[in-house]
Amino acid sequence: MSLPHAILTALLERPSSGLELTRRFDKSIGYFWSATHQQIYRELGRLEAEGYVRALPAEQPARGQKKRYEVLPAGRAELARWTSASQDPKPHRDALLLRLRAAAVVGTGGLKDDLRRHLELHRRQLAEYEEIERRDFPPGKDSTEDRLRHLVLRAGIDLETFWTQWLSHAVKELDGLPGAEDTAD
Repeated sequence: MSLPHAILTALLERPSSGLELTRRFDKSIGYFWSATHQQIYRELGRLEAEGYVRALPAEQPARGQKKRYEVLPAGRAELARWTSASQDPKPHRDALLLRLRAAAVVGTGGLKDDLRRHLELHRRQLAEYEEIERRDFPPGKDSTEDRLRHLVLRAGIDLETFWTQWLSHAVKELDGLPGAEDTAD
């Protein structure tokens, strides 16, 4: 149920067309709540049908013009209701961890190479988040909105820091196992 709430959040921040929303998801919200462009457009239609959003009237009638959406009072109320509701944490599911568990019974062939690849991907993501933090959250930028957005970014930074540390440890651990060969070695 969170995709509609992510869309409502984005539209309350700034009324947007579907294309603008998909681009914003690709650059910000998508870091912690991903959705395909098709899912976003489909959900916009549902939100409009439910009376949570509406397409803004076009400034000039033109064929093929992008519809821009805004949140209606019912949509704001739904987002406020959802925000204040209690939710339990979701169990963590990660195929890499399951593959490590499976390697205990079938062997580690190629796994170390993939751990290194994951490590590099997490290092890049961490560097990107840290750059966003430097650029978008300088000292003194402490409005309520900025502080809450920064908390979300800090969660990303802390998670990527965890993964880079854990993956570095995992690669070293595999280096020390007898018979744990890389496929490239």
